[in-house]
Amino acid sequence: MQLTETKLKGCFLIEPTVFEDKRGYFLESYNQKTFNDLIGCEVDFVQDNESYSSKGVLRGLHFQKGEFAQAKLVRVIKGKVLDVALDLRKDSPTFGEHYSVELSEENKKQLFVPRGFAHGFVVLSETALFAYKCDNFYNKNSEGGVIYNDKILNINWQLNPDELIISEKDLKLPTLENLDL
Repeated sequence: MQLTETKLKGCFLIEPTVFEDKRGYFLESYNQKTFNDLIGCEVDFVQDNESYSSKGVLRGLHFQKGEFAQAKLVRVIKGKVLDVALDLRKDSPTFGEHYSVELSEENKKQLFVPRGFAHGFVVLSETALFAYKCDNFYNKNSEGGVIYNDKILNINWQLNPDELIISEKDLKLPTLENLDL
């Protein structure tokens, strides 16, 4: 497993070791000891989530506030997405900056998004099966988000705006400037 810290401190790109032969492939997608040793802190994942989406579906940018803040380990099982992490830690030198990466069934990369970040993705393939681990349980009253097309963030979602499929709820999210943290 290879670990690379992104420009956002504490946010890591993870490339698993893949063993391939004529039968297919094998990889260890998660090992708690190896993972914690690599990132240098203890993360205890308590919930696994999965979503299936069509091309153009944009989910995000979401986060959980306060005691229900969540770190996530995200990956794509089938298809390809553009995954985005946004630093919302007010004391961070990279507050308001984002990191984006393509995650796919081909590259098998994963992204660790620490607490204090918003997260989202858009499906670039015809469909995508997206899976992620969370280190805290979901709490509806602690939901937060930032609008995907905030001009200050200037995120390149790699698709034309008319190709995007976004929930009504996500279309009503505030800009970073109007966010109540």
